Amino acid sequence: MSDKLEEFQKYNYHAPRNCENCNGVMHYKGIGEYSCEYCGHIMYDDYGLVRNYLEVNPGATSALVARETGVSEKTIKNMLKEERLQIREDSRSFMKCEGCGASITSGRYCEACAKIAMAVAKRKKDKQILEEKKEHVQVISTEIPRGEQGRKRFLGNDD
Repeated sequence: MSDKLEEFQKYNYHAPRNCENCNGVMHYKGIGEYSCEYCGHIMYDDYGLVRNYLEVNPGATSALVARETGVSEKTIKNMLKEERLQIREDSRSFMKCEGCGASITSGRYCEACAKIAMAVAKRKKDKQILEEKKEHVQVISTEIPRGEQGRKRFLGNDD
């Protein structure tokens, strides 16, 4: 299965698995479009439906897109947060940055907060890697082994 298809299915965009015409297996072609391996019928997941609608109706509100495509507003909002869609610059609608509350057109954070969030995530990952390395490090003794009478072994016990 392709990485793109797994990514779409992870977000549950209602990817068609079987053809509605012949029940054949649907193959992901890209940008939310699927094609039947037997009859060639084209079907779309939620992202494909929304994207196609917005190409014909640029600037439509999420409520209108939801009503016309059958895709929930929550799913459309998730697409915006995932940066699969973007609110037009001239729109009266906007989203708020989860960090500072600034107006944004897609994603979860404004540019400044995104940098901070990435730095925090990197620090957290680096700390986790360091902890994992500490678990695997074995303590090596630097003490020189000595024989029964306290002499160094293997250095000629004739002394």
